Amino acid sequence: MSLPPNGLYRTTIPHPLAPEDFPAGRLVYVGRKGEEPFVVVPHFNENNRWFWREPVTPLTDERWASSLFPLPVEGFYTLPRVLELGGGGRWLENAIVQLGYDRSGQGILFVAEKREMMEENALYFSDRGHRIDDVLLSQLRWAPILPVSEAPDALRH
Repeated sequence: MSLPPNGLYRTTIPHPLAPEDFPAGRLVYVGRKGEEPFVVVPHFNENNRWFWREPVTPLTDERWASSLFPLPVEGFYTLPRVLELGGGGRWLENAIVQLGYDRSGQGILFVAEKREMMEENALYFSDRGHRIDDVLLSQLRWAPILPVSEAPDALRH
């Protein structure tokens, strides 16, 4: 049986055995317990990042699994182009952004800000972001901010 690798996905059709838990348009994580694949929905979000926990559902339906839409990992990226925002705002090309998702698997960007009034030499990411479409989602460039030193396997071509 051919099942997707571990990672984040968006459902595109309801799960045939659990449509209330896994409707179309739901953020899910595919993982493995030993050799057994499973799928799970997000539990809570902290610092624009999802955390997962039981219950998990065994991933045994190959047709449903093949319908999952793969998503880039949450983390830090740079913008490939200027992003025009409503109200005259814009984020510049190469701006550092944090990628997160809503429960429907829609990408959300949070731009890095340097707070001049703070003593720490740190970037700040708001808890309010800007939803993006799948085209921009696919164009984001991985930003290897430590301790992560290279792009995750899901981003390598």
